[in-house]
Amino acid sequence: MDDNLRIQRFEVPPSAEDFDSLIESRNVPAVLVGCVKDWRAILEWNPYHGGLDNLQECAGSCIVEAMLTRTAPVFYGDLRSHERVPLPFSTFIQFCKQRLQERNEGNVVSTESNSNRTTYPDMEKGCLPFEDDSKKLYLAQVPILDVINEERAQLAPLRQDIQTPAFLEKKKLASINLWMNSAQSRSSTHYDPHHNVLCIVSGSKQVILWPPSSTPRCTRCIFMERPLIIALLL
Repeated sequence: MDDNLRIQRFEVPPSAEDFDSLIESRNVPAVLVGCVKDWRAILEWNPYHGGLDNLQECAGSCIVEAMLTRTAPVFYGDLRSHERVPLPFSTFIQFCKQRLQERNEGNVVSTESNSNRTTYPDMEKGCLPFEDDSKKLYLAQVPILDVINEERAQLAPLRQDIQTPAFLEKKKLASINLWMNSAQSRSSTHYDPHHNVLCIVSGSKQVILWPPSSTPRCTRCIFMERPLIIALLL
């Protein structure tokens, strides 16, 4: 690989000036350690320390659009190729709680009856097409902030728990999006037309990158507006 494309790792978050000269000007990815350690979200959203309850209390009444796929845990293609299902954020949080409970119990689920099955108000109305397998749901690119269209910010109440990293303080932030899913979820190879800052609040995410030279069809698009993506992996 060309040395100019090697990913740099910064153990200390860079200043806005260093970000401009060492990262943005080179137009290559970088790993920035500790940029979100002071976020309130790190404590308030941790699913293993009451974070799901906090999220439910803060934004449970918000209606979000979840992505529904029949190929879970693999999500093929771009977001436009999947069905969007509107549901209360609190309902999705309940699904997450159930997954954690099953994991803590060793994934042992009773098959003798449905008496232990968790139910939710929406399910009782029979309006959820995924109630037999909530793992087919994925919160992908749910807006917390949308500068162009503020009404699209489905999870605007969560904005109080995060802040723009210092190295982007001189940049114009276009959007902040939440991605929330189970740890087993995978997405197929794809191309993002924007510069992104991926911030992990809980869990971990493996990202595999290919250089533009890997395919003759790869074209770089550069936008000065940067979305900030917040990932919460259970």
